[in-house]
Amino acid sequence: MSAYQNDIKAIAALKEVNGNSWSAINPESVARMRAQNRFKTGLDIAKYTAAIMRKDMAEYDADSSVYTQSLGCWHGFIGQQKLISIKKHLKTTNKRYLYLSGWMVAALRSEFGPLPDQSMHEKTAVSGLIEELYTFLRQADARELDLLFTALDTARAEGDKAKQDEIQAQIDNYETHVVPIIADIDAGFGNPEATYLLAKKMIEAGACCIQIENQVSDEKQCGHQDGKVTVPHEDFLAKINAVRYAFLELGVDDGVIVARTDSLGAGLTKQIAVTKQPGDLGDQYNSFLDCEEVSAADLNNGDVVINRGGKLLRPKRLASNLFQFRKGTGEDRCVLDCITSLQNGADLLWIETEKPHVGQIKGMVDRIRQVIPNAKLVYNNSPSFNWTLNFRQQVFDAMVAEGKDVSAYDRTKLMSVEYDETELAQIADEKIRTFQRDGSAHAGIFHHLITLPTYHTAALSTDNLAKGYFADQGMLAYVKGVQRQELRQGIACVKHQNMAGSDIGDNHKEYFAGEAALKASGKDNTMNQFH
Repeated sequence: MSAYQNDIKAIAALKEVNGNSWSAINPESVARMRAQNRFKTGLDIAKYTAAIMRKDMAEYDADSSVYTQSLGCWHGFIGQQKLISIKKHLKTTNKRYLYLSGWMVAALRSEFGPLPDQSMHEKTAVSGLIEELYTFLRQADARELDLLFTALDTARAEGDKAKQDEIQAQIDNYETHVVPIIADIDAGFGNPEATYLLAKKMIEAGACCIQIENQVSDEKQCGHQDGKVTVPHEDFLAKINAVRYAFLELGVDDGVIVARTDSLGAGLTKQIAVTKQPGDLGDQYNSFLDCEEVSAADLNNGDVVINRGGKLLRPKRLASNLFQFRKGTGEDRCVLDCITSLQNGADLLWIETEKPHVGQIKGMVDRIRQVIPNAKLVYNNSPSFNWTLNFRQQVFDAMVAEGKDVSAYDRTKLMSVEYDETELAQIADEKIRTFQRDGSAHAGIFHHLITLPTYHTAALSTDNLAKGYFADQGMLAYVKGVQRQELRQGIACVKHQNMAGSDIGDNHKEYFAGEAALKASGKDNTMNQFH
């Protein structure tokens, strides 16, 4: 017997126990409301989605073609519409997640207004967005189930037993819109205690997966900007531990931690690591510093020196009081960061790169997997990359290496529209299309995400509407470019009253007041124009 039928029986028994005072209670209405409210708390969601991620990680280990994907969402409605679209077109949410981008929280969710991605936004904006996303996803469940319940009632009224059985099976086997969120905690917003406190808020809101980066918290920069400053491994590992303790305290034992390294593009550190003996983790970190050998006589007032192997080394210190790494050490530092993080509690890796190049990523992952064979990446398919230019240049370089004639192309101008229909551009577009598949097969990428795609789609669609509406197209710009497309493509929110919960409210009114209910969905509701 299904959970739905079990709930009907249980409420019917409870109703009988409570006698006539419960005579107005319909057990099936209660069962429907329970089905529409499957997840009672954020912790329920975190435990449920953590199990999904662990299952998906194990399946990827067995078969790298079953990677996972997400798009970054900056509002609950955006996340909701994404999942509704996935269910509509692909029939399942399997292997599809949501990504919560710190960049978009800073740019779109701060009370200070738009801010750069430098951890200046309110900490609570992150957990607030997680809660908002899951509120909208749970409402998507309630709405879709409400439509099924209405269809079931219609089939009963028409005496269509086959249709009743079909709809009942959809209710009994309903797939929720609630999916895992990979949530960005930036560099932890302070010391390990601050990281732990914020991680708790995020988990309580529903996060099963937290991504944390190895930058200095108060110097944090966007991963695709200059001026990044990393911390010694021990500092970063303390924050990984803080997040794990938060998961375990709250009973989310399967919680997932993504350790992100920005070392590939970070040339600076704020601290010289503590080291107790040659070759320990602190000594390895310090070995990448840009140093010069000095004698005691060479020392200036306030100089910092390192004793390594009996030699005095003076690290290059900038006017900002930051220390500089040797050029060309970024990849080695990334590999050490990743190995160290996985050996100390992280589950997945994130290597922030300067371009989307499978070969570059594979080179680092292969080195990591020499130590940890099942190492897996979360990879940022970033809008900060010029994908068209990058891949056209990759194809151009490959053609040169193969001795092909490239005289028809100017490598510096390959973004130009004049190349769009060329063989080179078509090869590049195919490589872009298969980038995620190729990266997962060859470079250990378990999860592909785009950090801020819906930031760009909102801007693009608004531009297209404003361009016509405020010019000579007037209302036609909206009707032709938006509403007509919604109707023809079956976009659910064309019936915006229904999407906002009007029909759910009508059904609740009928549960509560019976025939006396004043409902909004009568013949004069203009939403009836949309069929």
